[in-house]
Amino acid sequence: MMIHTCVALRPCRPPLISSSKSTLQRPPNCKFSVRNCIRDPNNSQKLVLEVKEKLEKEHYDLPVGENGRDDEDMILWYLKDRRFSVEEAIAKLTKAIRWRQEFGVADLSEDTVKSIAKTGKAYVHDFLDVNDRPVLLVVASKHLPDFDVFYYYYPKRLGEVLFVEAPFVFQPIWQLTKPLLKSYASMVKFCSAETVRKEYFTEETLPISFRD
Repeated sequence: MMIHTCVALRPCRPPLISSSKSTLQRPPNCKFSVRNCIRDPNNSQKLVLEVKEKLEKEHYDLPVGENGRDDEDMILWYLKDRRFSVEEAIAKLTKAIRWRQEFGVADLSEDTVKSIAKTGKAYVHDFLDVNDRPVLLVVASKHLPDFDVFYYYYPKRLGEVLFVEAPFVFQPIWQLTKPLLKSYASMVKFCSAETVRKEYFTEETLPISFRD
């Protein structure tokens, strides 16, 4: 069993994985604007506008609107991910927008997600963990997710990855895979089901698969 935790659902903290449940709704006072959590908002705004202008000139064929080349919140997120390097943010953002377009992310519906859930490969837990992070549980024997999706297309959205009760034979495989995960390797933790029960959930929020 593998557990993905996203960044906490609070301003300026890295996430786990989101759910459509009401328990994961954004708090009323939580606003992810271009000026949030930035020590020098004026300079950050200038960089956002610079990226926006470059995308319009050099990648005018990219879609606009939410999660498009003129989405200032999205631009800021990628600037922060690339430590405010304009060129690096543009390169990564361009790749992400094209992927969303080719993959048809905007066209995904609730029915699509439900059909995937029926495969039993993964599901979103109904409750947050003790750190207020959404949780995605993945049955590793049925599906091993591609971490590059998080690295390239959803940077800083992943908080932690738990491999629960991983068999001993998996360790050599992990040593080969680890270098490919780049910075996400540090988010991976091998643990027992007991650790999950004690450190990540309360008795009320514990996933059924981890109940005695």
